[in-house]
Amino acid sequence: MYIVNGKVVEQIRTIPPEEIEHVEMLPADEQTIARYGERAMHGVMLITLRYDEPARFQADTTFGSYIARQVRWDDDEPVARVVLRYTITPEGTIRIDDTLESTDNRLKRRVVKAVEEAPRWLPAQKDGKAIASQGILSIQLPEGRPMPRRVELVYR
Repeated sequence: MYIVNGKVVEQIRTIPPEEIEHVEMLPADEQTIARYGERAMHGVMLITLRYDEPARFQADTTFGSYIARQVRWDDDEPVARVVLRYTITPEGTIRIDDTLESTDNRLKRRVVKAVEEAPRWLPAQKDGKAIASQGILSIQLPEGRPMPRRVELVYR
């Protein structure tokens, strides 16, 4: 059984590890089962996140999909990928912290420009106050095409 910020959830795979502030494991003993019911018969994992409410992008789609739509990258261009680490400030603006991968500088420049021009976010909240939170943006264009394999030279 998983309890995240006081709420029972089915799975925790989608929680980025960097957003977890504290984890406590409760054993499957009589006290835990009495408190949480039969669902706790295998133990309970209590997870406290850095925020009460996650940051939300104020568009009709995910942040990655929005940015991909804003970047002009024709189908005849080579497949390229950009992966950025960013911070959502308490004011709701985006600050790019690091480039984790970039296979084409042209795509990187276009993605950075689209991020800078993107609408503000609703920032994450902790105890009723806006706080900074982090995220990873991965854009691969043209969409639906696989990255080519890297050429490797083998010397014998």
